[in-house]
Amino acid sequence: MFDKFGEMNSYKEINELADNLFNEGDQESLKKMAKENGIMQEFVEMYLQGDIPVLCDPLTAALGKIDVEAEELKPKEIMEDWVEYLRGQCMENEILAHQVRKKGKSLKGCIAALLKWSFANQITVGQDILKEAGVKAGRVTLGIPGMARAKKIITDYYMGK
Repeated sequence: MFDKFGEMNSYKEINELADNLFNEGDQESLKKMAKENGIMQEFVEMYLQGDIPVLCDPLTAALGKIDVEAEELKPKEIMEDWVEYLRGQCMENEILAHQVRKKGKSLKGCIAALLKWSFANQITVGQDILKEAGVKAGRVTLGIPGMARAKKIITDYYMGK
């Protein structure tokens, strides 16, 4: 995922590397670094033309990381909802956007925190529901967090609580 340039800890690290690559005249590496970090090509072109002073801000860097990680994980259904919630929260909370970009914090780790909660909080599904669903298993448990709980788990994961 962050194979060539490594995982950057902040938008400032991305911008510092972008400045260095720009000053060295290495536009190809700058474009590759931006792509690796999920920075849109349009921003790269504007940066190279001098239309914007920096390649990214905290939000752009956070959303880029989420996009790159989501591309690799390919979340489906409820996991897509969690990813969209995280994107929205980054747009509203710059501190969270900074935290998303931190090394060691990842979408994979966040989903693992949600899964850990899910397994620890399974409840038995009633036999009447199993019958209605046509499920023949003797016992079924379910542990998916509600959205309010999922939001708390996501926030706590990235904010280090």
